[in-house]
Amino acid sequence: MVRRNPERRAALLDAAIEVLAREGARGLTFRAVDQQAAVPGGTASNYFTNREDMLTQASERVYERLEPDEALLASGLEGPRDRARVAGLMHVLVDRVAAFPTGFLALLELRLEATRRPELREVLTHRIRADVDFNISNHLESGLPGDATTVVLLYLALNWLILEALTLPDLFSAEHRRDLVTALVERLLAGETGGQ
Repeated sequence: MVRRNPERRAALLDAAIEVLAREGARGLTFRAVDQQAAVPGGTASNYFTNREDMLTQASERVYERLEPDEALLASGLEGPRDRARVAGLMHVLVDRVAAFPTGFLALLELRLEATRRPELREVLTHRIRADVDFNISNHLESGLPGDATTVVLLYLALNWLILEALTLPDLFSAEHRRDLVTALVERLLAGETGGQ
């Protein structure tokens, strides 16, 4: 029987994210999730039909927790629509994702697991495609400088920079990472002025 208590399900999914980040996909078991969530043994099996279901829902939960609120989205469009605004938004994005390191690391584990699980790959591809499309649409509608390719290049470069920061934190200092983000935006948008 699958339970429908949304708060308990969220707590179990948050525990699954922590297990994924710490133990990897092979360490994600119902027992490990129960222990991480500090709930009685067998609780996770009441909320997820199988391990595949838990993996899929954990991937959705990562994105749910990373999604910016409306106020943050609106504040990003205050002021001039220029390269400096894009750089500022990219700094906020990197900081927001880096503030949830276990979510990013869990997502990496899920991506690796998706190479072996077509159903999970389909879910992740759909979710990430929707996220990229949203970012492109939001960027183009905002009047910020750059086109759809600019958004995709920023997405790819910043994901790798976040990966470096979380897995090899001593490779680049926090100040160097900030400088790299600014330089990336400056070089991608050289010669563009924005739309509004």
